Amino acid sequence: MSDNISTEGSWPTWKIALAVGVPVVIAGVGIYYLNTSNSTKKSETVSTKKQEETLVKDKRIEPEGSSSPKQQPVAASPEVQPKTKFQEAQELKNEGNRLFKQGKYAEAIEKYSEAINVCPDNHKTEKSTYHQNKAAAMEKLELWEDVVVECSAAVKLNQGYVKALHRRSKAYEKLDKKENCLEDITTVCILEGFHNNSTMVYADSILKQIGKEKAEQKYKTRKPIMPSPLFIKQYFASFNDDLISNPLTEEQIKQSDTSGYIRAKIALKEDRYSEVIEECSSEINASNDLPKEGDITQEKSDTPVTSYLNEALLLRGTFYLLSGNSDAAKPDLNRIIDTEDANPKLQANALIKRGSMSMQFQKPENAEADFVLAAKVDPENSDVFHHRGQLNILLDKVDLALADFDKCIELNQDFAMAHAQRCYTVYRQANARKDVIQMQSAMDKFNEIIAKYPNCSETYGLFAQAQTDCGNFQKADSLFQDAIKIEPDNATLYVHRGLLALQWKQDINTSVELISKALEIDSKCDFAHETMGTIEVQRGNLEKACKHFEVSIDYAKSELEMAHLFALQAAAHAQCNIAKKYGLRPPMPGAM
Repeated sequence: MSDNISTEGSWPTWKIALAVGVPVVIAGVGIYYLNTSNSTKKSETVSTKKQEETLVKDKRIEPEGSSSPKQQPVAASPEVQPKTKFQEAQELKNEGNRLFKQGKYAEAIEKYSEAINVCPDNHKTEKSTYHQNKAAAMEKLELWEDVVVECSAAVKLNQGYVKALHRRSKAYEKLDKKENCLEDITTVCILEGFHNNSTMVYADSILKQIGKEKAEQKYKTRKPIMPSPLFIKQYFASFNDDLISNPLTEEQIKQSDTSGYIRAKIALKEDRYSEVIEECSSEINASNDLPKEGDITQEKSDTPVTSYLNEALLLRGTFYLLSGNSDAAKPDLNRIIDTEDANPKLQANALIKRGSMSMQFQKPENAEADFVLAAKVDPENSDVFHHRGQLNILLDKVDLALADFDKCIELNQDFAMAHAQRCYTVYRQANARKDVIQMQSAMDKFNEIIAKYPNCSETYGLFAQAQTDCGNFQKADSLFQDAIKIEPDNATLYVHRGLLALQWKQDINTSVELISKALEIDSKCDFAHETMGTIEVQRGNLEKACKHFEVSIDYAKSELEMAHLFALQAAAHAQCNIAKKYGLRPPMPGAM
């Protein structure tokens, strides 16, 4: 069982957030904050405050203080007291505010500068306001570098100055210094207790920009990395009507001296995955050099040479895909699809994999077109409908997904994984509709599937997720333990059980222990690294979190997934820097 609901498995990455539930909530893609245990009344107050914030103009764009000097009380003595330096500074600031409101920003800047020069150093709070007001006027003139300078001066005098930090973050964005921008806006989020929705939305947008930009750069130059042996086995297990997964015959094994494809298949069986691509390439090169039928130079031989060109192309393309080298995978898959006399099952399998690649690159129309063609090429292929059902789930087309799973089961009645995924889809649909009767029916069906197919860990895992959704944590944990007994080397099962420990008992120690066990089993498990990174952020171990995100980035299956991980890493980096600079950290479990 894997952590995706794509061709690789069934559980999408976003379920990490759902599985954590209490105590952790994830805002956007990387800013973490906690559910409070406050009363309903407090929650309603916060909600009302957020609604009011959306209706009131953001006061951060205006300078602080009055534009008119405060009326001084009438002195009892006829003597006029001389103005202090601080009073002069306040009057200059007020004059600057008046000019600002008149749109005379350059003149306002001059007055704020005079106020800064006149103000005594012991009035740090007021002086920081002058710098911030000066930055506001510079912002109107789009003097972004100067805005940063003035806001930095304000923050130096007053580290908790939300308005100056927020304004500087905007200036950094304009200067295309997004990491600096993120650091400032994250500081604002922490200072505001993660209660200002507009600030968090802005932080989320910056995170996504950083993730997208870094992923675009990294994905183009990334080195292909072979995933773990378990992942490869699970991937092939998700196909049932797949010719390249069929065992070799004794006659075929005898051809290993002359056939690179046969050697690749033997390497696949013996888990020597690093040899598969090279051996397939040997087969493809030899097949390209074979004389064509009817060639007058063709020499007759008593032993005909068997070509496994299309099989080798499909196996090589699959391993390119598994290693994240989509640029190399696509030509191999295209060549099979475009070969008129290719075996329909090979073509259908290639179309499924090309369609999955299209989904990774957020091209659902292309993916759907490939699955339609695959169903036309090989209408009795259960794999087409199994994987298209998962595609339709991702596209939120639940009724179509159920129809595809039904067709898959009709063609292959003993495909336990398809039964489990159909049952879970029914459960999710019933849960969304609050249909208690249908939810219970799905639960009963899970028990029937387990009784009939007791060795399918996928069923236990999905049933456990359904039980978790219903708050039946003890039952869910028991199901995860049963799944682990079936597949003790399945790292993702330990991760899911660790997440359950967080949601059920807020037991972070047990959670870390289980996820550490997952990493012992499979050091390449990106799901484990991502989840451990998320937990380390919550524990305040930000440097450790960044290291886990770095590893998960290397094993990301797509640019989209990589962007998500870069965003998580950027959030951790920002919080690490904030802790060093200001001594601020997001609230930890139990702190609110």
